[in-house]
Amino acid sequence: MSTVAITARGFPENEYAERTRRAQELMAASRVDAILLSTEPEVRYFSGFHTQFWESPSRPWFLVVPREGKPIAVIPEIGVAGMQQTWLEDIRSWPAPRPEDDGVSLVSRLLCDICKVHGRLGMPMGHETNLRMPLTDFHRLRDATGHIDLVDGSDITHRLRAVKSEAEIDKIRNACEIASAGFEHLPTYASTGQTEREICRQFRIDLLRRGADTSPYLIGASGYGGYDNIIMGPTDRTLLAGDVLIIDTGTTYDGYFCDFDRNFSFGDTTDGARRAYDVVFRATEAGIDKARPGATHAQLYEAMWAILEQGGALGNAVGRLGHGLGMQLTEGASNMPGDDTVLAPGMVLTIEPGMTFAPGKMMVHEENIVIRDGPAELLSRRAAPELPCMG
Repeated sequence: MSTVAITARGFPENEYAERTRRAQELMAASRVDAILLSTEPEVRYFSGFHTQFWESPSRPWFLVVPREGKPIAVIPEIGVAGMQQTWLEDIRSWPAPRPEDDGVSLVSRLLCDICKVHGRLGMPMGHETNLRMPLTDFHRLRDATGHIDLVDGSDITHRLRAVKSEAEIDKIRNACEIASAGFEHLPTYASTGQTEREICRQFRIDLLRRGADTSPYLIGASGYGGYDNIIMGPTDRTLLAGDVLIIDTGTTYDGYFCDFDRNFSFGDTTDGARRAYDVVFRATEAGIDKARPGATHAQLYEAMWAILEQGGALGNAVGRLGHGLGMQLTEGASNMPGDDTVLAPGMVLTIEPGMTFAPGKMMVHEENIVIRDGPAELLSRRAAPELPCMG
């Protein structure tokens, strides 16, 4: 088995310098002295610090982006050697875990030194953000920096990460190529008599052999003539003739995700399932065609929903028809009513129309694209226009 040709890992230093420069421009416009970050994607985005150790909840990690100069890391001692391999120079540490003071005093002193021009500190507070530190520690930090105004920095981080560099797009393209090759190979081994779990396990092994780093999101769901969910499973349900199986994967290469699915029928399935597949395929085409600079996420939704509604959709339990994609499985804006975020070149999205086409029966389809100056570029290999039938 040949692996997919892949790009070099990591980024040159100027990539991080440019991200920081763009952040500081936005900070100046918002009169913010610094941004405090505590989650893996944001810390990695500005530093290049890429470790699996975030899986451990025992220690908090902090990165401060000041209004001038390089970001400053405030991290547990166990991470200093790794952080020294990045472009950062100012790395402050403490012997964690230390619950009585897990970096709080270090961070508070740093913020008090930096936040003297505007007296304003930004932190991500909005949708799809979180705080990765104990709430009691956050209260201690606020007590120690009470004279500093805490403001929402979500718009800054979202705007930065929404538009990808070509180097970032290459990594997502790698992940998409690996998953596309895996999906195309799946019919050579999947068959009736196997369980969802067995097929998905073999699929994940195949992805790793082709060059994937991880496949942390891999859903498999099936049912006769359709399925009733897209977030549970795989289970030990055995595939039978007439079943439709969806596999949806978020597979990574060098810290960047793909996120798309494929549907398969096992033997001859129902006319309703075949018609539903045709509808979501055409809705996907409409979404990709609409995805150009100047359009909004809400307009992408409208273009896809019109096709789904005409095709007999009873509803859409997902709540949206796609989202941003990158260092996380889902990022930023959503293809949904009311989201007027304007598309710009470099944004990477999922186009994900789905519908309930009969009681208890769903059909969902998903592709990954990048917005370009003209038509969008497809990053995943386009699915077959008719529901693939195995056996």
